[in-house]
Amino acid sequence: MADLPTDGTGHRDRLRQRLLDGGHEALHEHELVEYLLGLAIPRRDTKPLAKRLINEFGSYGALLSAPADELRRKTKLSDRSIAALMIAKASALRLLQSEIAGRPVLANWQALLDYLHADMAHEPVERVRVLHLDAKNVLIRDQLVAEGTIDQAAIHVREIIRKAIDLHASAMILVHNHPSGDPSPSQADIRLTREVAEAGRPLGIAVHDHIIVGASGHNSLRSMGLL
Repeated sequence: MADLPTDGTGHRDRLRQRLLDGGHEALHEHELVEYLLGLAIPRRDTKPLAKRLINEFGSYGALLSAPADELRRKTKLSDRSIAALMIAKASALRLLQSEIAGRPVLANWQALLDYLHADMAHEPVERVRVLHLDAKNVLIRDQLVAEGTIDQAAIHVREIIRKAIDLHASAMILVHNHPSGDPSPSQADIRLTREVAEAGRPLGIAVHDHIIVGASGHNSLRSMGLL
């Protein structure tokens, strides 16, 4: 990072003071990234780099959601700088997780949606998860069941049901992301949801919903009348 221009302490001090006085809303997205990078790259002007990274990855969310190997491949950042970016998302997810841990999921629906969107909306490949719930709809386990290419992931209904039985789950919520950003369900999404629901019904395992997450928002198959 030797080509970064030297940064005077005044600018970074002003960023810090704006953050302390006004919270996260006081800083633009590129300034948040600039400050994170500044923690790892002292005495350098990280503003141009912050803007370039957001532009290269397409958005602030996509940058902070990028895995370490992708950041290494696409940038010349050190592991120290990469970790500074990754800690922002890790901290946000831990905070959002605390809002749903140990509580009935259905009674904290918006908190669940906020967590899932933060975790999955900008993932570059499709990932399928099953949220296993107990009889009180409290989360037992959040399980990644499949990881696919940019547009598909292999899911096996039998394996999903077997895992639910092993965990003594009373209900499930299916979740996956659409890397395209559009959370509209496909016919395959609808078909899979109904197959899992039918397989679980005689075993007393309900499928409460199938949530599809994309950068532009989310869709619930139950709210759409498709489950």
